[in-house]
This record gives sequence, C-alpha cells and structure tokens, in this order.
Amino acid sequence: MQRTVIEIDEEFCNGCRQCVDACHEGAIVMKDGKATLVADIYCDGLGDCIGECPTGAITKVVREADAYDQTAVDRRLAELRAAGQAPRAAGHGGHGGCPGAAMQQFAPSAPAPGQHGGGCPGAAMRQFAAPAAAPPAPAEANGPIQSQLRQWPVQLRLVPPDAPFLANADVVVCADCAPFAVPDFHQRYLADKVVVVACPKLDPSEANAQRLEALMVRSQLRSLTILRMEVPCCAGLAQQAVAAWNAHRRDIPCQVHVIGIRGGIEVQTMVPAPA
Repeated sequence: MQRTVIEIDEEFCNGCRQCVDACHEGAIVMKDGKATLVADIYCDGLGDCIGECPTGAITKVVREADAYDQTAVDRRLAELRAAGQAPRAAGHGGHGGCPGAAMQQFAPSAPAPGQHGGGCPGAAMRQFAAPAAAPPAPAEANGPIQSQLRQWPVQLRLVPPDAPFLANADVVVCADCAPFAVPDFHQRYLADKVVVVACPKLDPSEANAQRLEALMVRSQLRSLTILRMEVPCCAGLAQQAVAAWNAHRRDIPCQVHVIGIRGGIEVQTMVPAPA
C-alpha cells in the first residue's frame, strides 16, 4: 500500500540518536553509528522524530510500505521496556502513538480518568490553571506599548522571496501558534527582525517548503531563527526551514526555538550537515 513513512538519509545522520528517543513507537535504532528504521510496520508516519534531528536527515516520503501495526508496536515497546531500552518518548502510558493525542488538564487536581484518544497531537484539548496575576504592563508616555512588527505581510506564502525588507535581515520563521505561548513575543522576537508565519498542520506542506527554499535562495539573510511549538505536528515547519537553510544558507547562524505550551523555550543551535 502507498502511505507516508519516514526516510533517513545516512549521509546527513550524525549519530546523535535524538530521533531514537523521540520515536514513540520504538521504530528507530542505531546501527553502525547511524539511525535506521527497523520496519515499516512500526512507523506511523507522523514524523515526531523529524523536529528532533539537528541535521535534517529525516524526511517524510510517500511510498509502497507495509501497513502500520499498533499490535506489533505495543509488543515491541514491551520488549524494549523489559530490556531497559525503551525510548524516552514511549513513557506515556504503555502504548505507541503520540502522547500529545491525550487530553490534558493542567491543574492541581489529578487528571480526570479516561482522558485519552487519537487524532492530531497538536489539536488535543488542554486546560491550564490560571496563572498568578501579572503586574500591569508599563505604559509609554504617549500611549500604549508600541508594536515591534516592522513589515507586512507576514504570512509566509504572501511574502515575496525578494522583498526589500528581507535584505540583510534577521529573519524569524514562526509557527502561527507560537506567539500565543510567548508573553514577551514582540520584545523577544520582533524587535529589529523580520517575521514570516506559517502553519505546518493547516498550510500545504509542499507550498511552505517551496517558499522557504525560494526565500533562502533569493534573499540575503543575516540570521535565521525558527520558532515551533513543542507539539509533534509542529516539527514539520522547523524541518523544512532547516533543510532549506542547510542547502542554501548554511553560512548564516540558525537556531530552532521549541516553545512550550505552558511556557519555557528550548534553544537548539543548528550545525550544518556534512557537505
């Protein structure tokens, strides 16, 4: 059958094994210092591992592949746990599949029973406990705090790759949910920067990849910062941007910032893949 699975380019793999720990199904192992897909039946095709790869060695492909087998995944995870080799990402309840699919309620009380399920991990319902009251925002002498946005449009597919404002710019490629999880987004990520926004879940993936490719080829960027949410389905945008950077603008600094749903930012500095 034709379906989506991951593909690992051994030439780009640096042996960091981050993808092994990121795979919820235990579908990836290290072999001779390189990441290897064990079998098609263990790969659900969601690509949770993609965003953890610092070199862009993992991509999604559509090809002839055996059907995903949840029973086989459960059996494999049980065997890995018994051997003390279970990937860290698999510690979410004893089953394969993405942990983000489970509904979560972040409150002092224990989660309600039965809150589990399938579907897109980024769409899983979550309810957060109310944060402590924030102090009043400082006001400027002549009015409210000023926006730090310095260009328009911001939607990736609407920004011309040769737009004048991209010349010698520090560019932020931002998943469109990220600003809602960063309280000081304007001050932290927009001041003196250019931003382009896209959704790896709702936007056509191929269109995003083509525009990022064109942006790297035709724009003279000074640096690249990629903002993605921690949910697995957001990894695709980072993977596409890193791949375009690695292919065309590896001479400039590139970082991926993984934004936590409830705060916290993990910064990953990208290292070019071997030429």
